[in-house]
Amino acid sequence: MDNSSGVGVLDKAALVLSALESGPATLAGLVAATGLARPTAHRLAVALEHHRMVARDMQGRFILGPRLAELAAAAGEDRLLATAGPVLTHLRDVTGESAQLYRRQGDMRICVAAAERLSGLRDTVPVGSTLTMKAGSSAQILMAWEEPERLHRGLQGARFTATALSGVRRRGWAQSIGEREPGVASVSAPVRGPSNRVVAAVSVSGPIERLSRHPGRMHAQAIIDAAGRLSEALRRSS
Repeated sequence: MDNSSGVGVLDKAALVLSALESGPATLAGLVAATGLARPTAHRLAVALEHHRMVARDMQGRFILGPRLAELAAAAGEDRLLATAGPVLTHLRDVTGESAQLYRRQGDMRICVAAAERLSGLRDTVPVGSTLTMKAGSSAQILMAWEEPERLHRGLQGARFTATALSGVRRRGWAQSIGEREPGVASVSAPVRGPSNRVVAAVSVSGPIERLSRHPGRMHAQAIIDAAGRLSEALRRSS
């Protein structure tokens, strides 16, 4: 099968990236894996390094660069948002409450999709809203599976504890009652990418009067099911 696109320099750059998919490589290793002339392999690897698609490890070997991870994350977010609309709408209809999807960005979380209640008091968080990572059930979800050092930093000043997050990991969902905003309760569950890493939190929120002081008992299963559908969509499209 001919893998040529007709654009020689791009075909050769693709060869270099494909060679690095299996792990770090010296220049000699790239030459052997790609069949490119040594000057060509070096020139392409350095050019790709300039664009952060290739990097170097501690031994100076070529490795895949951080820009590829950024592009993959962006592609994953597009797939997530494409799927989120109908899933959140169904979750809203099943629970009767506003439904949201949050992603972490630095020390904050952003509402990237939402389905608002159709009638009565509306409690949805507008798409694009930036909220704290220190309180709220979706913040707990986005924090609970973090690396230990980032988890420790994130707990400083938080309204929840390490013990609470341990419970979140065990149950697979989180709830909050007046944690971020007085009178508001919420329940959230994790959305996982193809590598099983938590990439988002799906949530329902509303007044404590409707959700009660035990909102997880009412809605956890519906939210887990919605998060599962989003996770499955990301796995299928990877």
